[in-house]
Amino acid sequence: MTRPDADEFRLRDIAVAAYGPSVLFGLAEGAMLPVITLSALERGASVSTAAFIAALIGIGSILTNIPSGVLATRIGERRSMVVAAAVSAIGLLLCILPFGLWVYGLGVFLIGSASSVFSLARQSYLTERVPVAMRARALSTLGGSMRVGVFAGPFIGAAVMHYYGIASAYVVALVAVIGAGAIAYGVPDLDNSAHDRAAAASVTTRGMLRRYWRLFLTLGTAIVLLSAIRQTRQVVIPLWAHHIGLSSSAASMIYGIAGAIDAATFYPAGKVMDRYGRRAVAVPCTALMGLSFLLMPLTHGFTTLMLVALLMGTANGIGSGIVMTLGADVSPSVGRPTFLGLWREFADAGTGIGPVVLSTVTAAWTLGGGVIVSGAIGFAAAAALWRWIPAPRRPEPEPAPSGVRADPRRPGDT
Repeated sequence: MTRPDADEFRLRDIAVAAYGPSVLFGLAEGAMLPVITLSALERGASVSTAAFIAALIGIGSILTNIPSGVLATRIGERRSMVVAAAVSAIGLLLCILPFGLWVYGLGVFLIGSASSVFSLARQSYLTERVPVAMRARALSTLGGSMRVGVFAGPFIGAAVMHYYGIASAYVVALVAVIGAGAIAYGVPDLDNSAHDRAAAASVTTRGMLRRYWRLFLTLGTAIVLLSAIRQTRQVVIPLWAHHIGLSSSAASMIYGIAGAIDAATFYPAGKVMDRYGRRAVAVPCTALMGLSFLLMPLTHGFTTLMLVALLMGTANGIGSGIVMTLGADVSPSVGRPTFLGLWREFADAGTGIGPVVLSTVTAAWTLGGGVIVSGAIGFAAAAALWRWIPAPRRPEPEPAPSGVRADPRRPGDT
C-alpha cells in the first residue's frame, strides 16, 4: 500500500480500520481498570498486593515497549496488532477463570504488555499510511479515539456488572479485544519492498540508540517532562479536592467534566499542529498545565477547583497526540517501530516519575508545595519543547515551468 497524496486522502476513508481497533482496545481497558484491585482483593490479596497487581498494567507496558518495536519491525504492524489482541484475550481469560491470585496477576501483566504492542503498531501503521501534511490530525485522532474508549468503558462495565457481577467486566473487555483483533486482521498490509524489509531486519535497538542518542537526550528529556506533568494531573485533582474538604462525588464530577473537555479537543489540536507546526500546540499545552497547577493551591471550593480543572483538561486536550506526532516526525523510515519503542520508554518514564515527585515533595513539605513543584515541571517542559522541537523541514521548491518565476514563499510541510 502506498502513501496517498494529501489532496486525495481523507481520514474518514480509513476511520473504521484505523480507529475502530483503538476505540475497542480503549473500551476494554476502561472496562477492566476500575475493577483490577477489587478482583485481587476478592482472590485474597492484601491491599499492598492488590496495588502491585494493578501496577502490573504499567509495568508490562514499560517492559514491552522495546520488544514491541522489534516485533513490529520484524513481522509488520498489522500482524503485531493481531498478536497483541490474541495475547490480551489470553490475559483476560486468565482474569475471568477462577485461578489463583498470581495467575490473575499474570493475566493483568499480559494485558499491559499487549497494550504496548498494539499502541506502538497502530502508531507506526498510521505514520506510514497517512500523508505527512495530515500526520498530526491522524495521530491526535488516534489518541482521542483511545480516550473515547477508556471514557466509555467504565460505564459499560458498570452496567453489565450490575446484573452479572464483577467478572462480567472482563467479559466486556474480552469481546472488545476480539473485535479489535478482527478489525486489525482485515487491515491491508503496508506495501514495503523486499529491500526495505531486509534493511529493517538489520535494525537493532543498540544501533538506534547509538545513532540517535543526542535526540533522545534532548527532545526525549522534554517528553519525560511532558509525560510527568500529564500523569500528575490525573492524581492531583482528587487529592486537592479531598484536601479542601470536597466529597468524593464532587471530586468525581470535577474529574469527569475535566476529562470530557480533554477528550473533546483532540481533532482541533491536530489541525493546528498540521497547519502551524508542533510548537504551536506543545508549548501552550505544557505552559497552561503548569499554570493550572500553580493556580490550584488558590482554590478553596467546588467552583474554583472546577475552573482550574477545566483549564487543566483543556491544556491536556490541546496536546492530544503530541508525543506520538513528535515521535513520528523524528523517526527514521527504516526501523521506525524499533525507534518508536525507545521513544515510548521516555513517555512511560515520565508517567512514572510525575506522581512520585508529587508524593515525595508532599511528604517532605506540603501538598500545596508538591502541586507548585509539579507546576514548575510543566513550565520546564514548555521551555524544553520550545528549544528542542525540530523546525519544520521545507522541501526543495519544484522546478518552475520555463518563463515562470518560482514563488520563494511557498510553505513547507510541518
